[in-house]
Amino acid sequence: MIIRPALKSDLPRINELRHQVSELHYSARPDMFIPGFPQEISDYLQVMFNADDRQIIVAEMNNQIVAFACLAEIKTPATPYRPARHYLEVDEIGVDESVRRQGVGRKMFEEIRYIAMKKGFKRIELNMW
Repeated sequence: MIIRPALKSDLPRINELRHQVSELHYSARPDMFIPGFPQEISDYLQVMFNADDRQIIVAEMNNQIVAFACLAEIKTPATPYRPARHYLEVDEIGVDESVRRQGVGRKMFEEIRYIAMKKGFKRIELNMW
């Protein structure tokens, strides 16, 4: 398995995986999520891909993308209630249903930890719904 930065040509496949994740959310909580994969959600991947404070990585097996993660560098200023924060956020992550429970997600998180260390982050947070 190879984990690498996403290329523009990877975006359609990443959106296929994002659609799988979206359907998982809907099937588990139809009271909170809607079925399908609206164009706005698909288009947002391009926004993330082009943002300077974001990075998308993919896992590839046998020349096929089987997982992705969208990472965001988050900086929040200090307030009277909390100190300033600077951390790496895992905004989205997904593994193709055909390779789940085979260690792909674990390898992705190992790479995310490496990226965070390399960039000097002391904290990683997972955005959850």
